[in-house]
Amino acid sequence: MAKSMLRVERLRKSFGGVVATDQVSIDFPAESLTAVIGPNGAGKTTFFNLITGAIRPDEGEVWLDGENIVGCSESEIVKKGIGRAFQVAKLFASLTVEESLRGALQSPLGRSLQMHGSFPLRQTRDRAFEVMEQLGLDSKATTVAGNLSHGDQKLLDIALALVLKPKVLLLDEPVAGMGPEEREQMIDTVYRLWQKGGLTIVLIEHDMDIVSRVSQRIHVLSYGRLLAEGTADQIRTNQAVIEAYLGTPGA
Repeated sequence: MAKSMLRVERLRKSFGGVVATDQVSIDFPAESLTAVIGPNGAGKTTFFNLITGAIRPDEGEVWLDGENIVGCSESEIVKKGIGRAFQVAKLFASLTVEESLRGALQSPLGRSLQMHGSFPLRQTRDRAFEVMEQLGLDSKATTVAGNLSHGDQKLLDIALALVLKPKVLLLDEPVAGMGPEEREQMIDTVYRLWQKGGLTIVLIEHDMDIVSRVSQRIHVLSYGRLLAEGTADQIRTNQAVIEAYLGTPGA
């Protein structure tokens, strides 16, 4: 059995009378590529927020490489090894791609302009270019982030998480708002990142065709609960998932 890199146990979070995450337990093995899917309002983004410390669970535990990180601050969780790219890219809009990545390396949270020191440290430049080359952004090193295409802004958002060398990379709808060509390029990039080895990747996505192409395993959330889990073929033929999410073909 593969080593567990990220594990959530009995996670529960409610907002007023609404239970957003209801006793969810999932194990993400080291160096796996896993998808979390579900209809709107299923609790997927809340699930990521609980893992990253953006919100604290009412109950349950989050284990990263054998350590319970519930109660840690967002910056502590970043330092411990969880990186996150957002559905709406969070960028330093006035900085170039290179400056953004070097700034992330020198900030306590990775997404703050409260940087320690100045940009010219050689090691930050080397790491920034290493990640830019991985994601195909090296030709845009001097481009201001706010002037990038939507697809490249999403890539830069992933780069901001990746530059800090996380153990786990959380991707919140990486192809949201993209056209067909950009979608293909993005999902190919995610798959290449995983194939390179060393990363545990968890992605939230609506497109079943995309997740079935790249994910080793799929977990389905519905109304905050874990409805089903399995391979793409198992999920496509699961009657509960069809009724709650996928729908009947031709319906």
